Amino acid sequence: MESWFDFDKRIFKHFSYLLLIQLLPIFAISSYLVNEINHHLYTKQMVYYFIAFIVFFVSVFIPWRRILWWFAPLFYLVNLGLLIAVEFVGKSILGAQRWIEIPGIHITIQPSEFIKVNVIMMLAYLISRRPPPEKGYGIFDFIKLSIVIVIPFIIIAKEPDLGTALVLLITGYGILFIIGINWKIWVTLAILAGAGAPLVYQYGLKDYQKKRIHDAINKPSYQVRQALIAIGSGGLEGKKKEDATQTQLKFLPVSSTDFIFAYLGERLGFKGMITVIGLYILLIFNLLYISAKHANDYLIKTFASGLAFLFFVYMGVNVFMIIGLAPVVGLPLPMFSHGGTSFIIFAVIFGILQNLIAFKDYSRYTSDSKITMITK
Repeated sequence: MESWFDFDKRIFKHFSYLLLIQLLPIFAISSYLVNEINHHLYTKQMVYYFIAFIVFFVSVFIPWRRILWWFAPLFYLVNLGLLIAVEFVGKSILGAQRWIEIPGIHITIQPSEFIKVNVIMMLAYLISRRPPPEKGYGIFDFIKLSIVIVIPFIIIAKEPDLGTALVLLITGYGILFIIGINWKIWVTLAILAGAGAPLVYQYGLKDYQKKRIHDAINKPSYQVRQALIAIGSGGLEGKKKEDATQTQLKFLPVSSTDFIFAYLGERLGFKGMITVIGLYILLIFNLLYISAKHANDYLIKTFASGLAFLFFVYMGVNVFMIIGLAPVVGLPLPMFSHGGTSFIIFAVIFGILQNLIAFKDYSRYTSDSKITMITK
């Protein structure tokens, strides 16, 4: 039997420290801006950082390779149950019924946020049990894996929370694209999606969702106009805090959360925006490199590619939304916008990925075999 000290050494020996280092400048710039917007929110942000660190630390030390075979299906089913429960006992906030309030302590949870971890975890479990053949998965395996993605997508879209639902859909199929699906299936899906898009727009979207698409194509909404004014006024170098009137005079809505990228442009200018986008791109490339490096370890490959797609979709949609090239949806800038849930979700996924990397050189096992933690 190994001692706890040996376990600690093994964890930290194989850590991907570059991933953690890449997050630090993102945290630093975010904290700086949130503190300028509202010091009270900055204090809460520090609390979120602390909670996220604890969650990350706990996630790192859970033996995921040992428990995934039963934890992934159970956690997935429980979260699906919570998503369905939202329909009946959910709490409505700003016209959307997405939250469940825990009785007695008046704390709300949003199951649609946690399902992102569930789907990545469930796909990792299924793919690791049955890796793709040389030419990629065929239609049967593709349908089986698609069910894991599509069921929560439909439930979340009905809440309505189309933004989160689309993030889940793109991330799930992004993972399958990286893992390997027969190219004929992708061509068929592309044709069907193109043919069905008008019908989905006409009959599948609510009126306010159609209006957001219309605003993105035609005249920008009030929020986007104010964001563009903020970005434009920042110029190349940015403006001093007291001169950043769009934010300081409250013209820019939700400047600390969904529209914090616009305040970044107002304060730090074009250079600041390019710097932050560059940091995200380097992080995404590193995650894709980790996915490629561990091509034969489908647990690592799934989590690394899933995390890369989450960052890509969140960042891409948020930035395009703010500059008027995408409809306005409630997607924050990942691990940058003020808020607790997003930090915690990403911390969990990072923690699981680090754990899987740390134990990559130890004995492999499946759900049907006994586990031994012995060095090869």
